[in-house]
Amino acid sequence: MTNTQTAAGAAPIRVVLVDDQQLVAAGLAMVIGAQPDMVVAGQAEDGASAVRLLARLACDVVLMDVRMPGVDGIEATRQILAEADAAGRDAPKVVMLTTYDLDEYLLTAISAGASGFLLKNVPPVDLLGAIRTVHSGDAVIAPSATKRLLTHVANGSPTTPDPKLGCLTERETEVLELIAQGMSNAEISAQLYLSETTVKTHVRHLLAKLRLRDRVQAVVFAYESGLARTRTNP
Repeated sequence: MTNTQTAAGAAPIRVVLVDDQQLVAAGLAMVIGAQPDMVVAGQAEDGASAVRLLARLACDVVLMDVRMPGVDGIEATRQILAEADAAGRDAPKVVMLTTYDLDEYLLTAISAGASGFLLKNVPPVDLLGAIRTVHSGDAVIAPSATKRLLTHVANGSPTTPDPKLGCLTERETEVLELIAQGMSNAEISAQLYLSETTVKTHVRHLLAKLRLRDRVQAVVFAYESGLARTRTNP
């Protein structure tokens, strides 16, 4: 079995690497290329090159360095996702990689649409797990950053709920609240006595209605909108 076909016969996860440090990119390519369910589809050395590459190359997940000369990773992410949306094609999931565990990077990366935020010293097994996680539709944030993110958005949440919550059904609102508590689909399924398929449907619908890309943005919205604070902390 090669890295062009998984054990189940499905196409491998196509990964694009964007990093201006050649040694880092080479290391990532070696680790990813050794996986039976992944393939390195392309590489770029800076944000501008990444935007041009992703305009013509289909991929599933982008590992994007934050700090690069010229167009940085956050601006590149914003442009890549915006161009994909404008063209009506599926946008790749972007995982931001950084040496610096700074809140400003985390918040702007999520705002730009990133589905993951990890430090470059993350163990290879965790990085590979993150690629698979975001490819499946979930999101990943470095554990060291998760609590700070929630604290930041909770401190800035309004005292009254956001009117946009009105577009959700009662069940979708319940699901969003549980997502904000960090529950997985399986845990939400058990909590609400629903099948996981039904939970996935509710998650997909609420993300579409609120125009959110993934669960991380859903968590941020739940706190910024006032839902998490007003419902879980009455």
